[in-house]
Amino acid sequence: MAEARAAITALAFDYGVKQIGIAVGQTLTGTAAPVTVIKAQNGQPDWQQLEKILHNWAPGLLLVGLPLNMDGSESEFCLRARKFARRLQGRFGIKTQMVDERLSTREAKSRDGYRESYRSSPIDNIAAQIILEAWLNDPSQACEP
Repeated sequence: MAEARAAITALAFDYGVKQIGIAVGQTLTGTAAPVTVIKAQNGQPDWQQLEKILHNWAPGLLLVGLPLNMDGSESEFCLRARKFARRLQGRFGIKTQMVDERLSTREAKSRDGYRESYRSSPIDNIAAQIILEAWLNDPSQACEP
């Protein structure tokens, strides 16, 4: 009989220099949902606001989208996303991994939850949900920051 895997709550981040999308999910149900979008200044979030979110959800794992180029090579922005991931892990002591986020924004715009009338609304939290869903479907794809 296969051994049951412990349930893990994870938060995923769609990192950006102006805003950061956040989603929550868990391995027990294999589902993810958008949480919020927080403002950032040159890639720096309000760390106190982020701490409150982490305290509220109590995740066992943090996932940060890795903005790879379409050919799989690392973009210039990967360095910033990796730095953000390392800061999360160092600041909060929660294991942090990177997940390929190629086309997550495009997919977020095609989802039912995002309609034409909301074009001016941020979709980064939906992109974070897609990043988290990718990890839930295949946790082996994650890598260290």
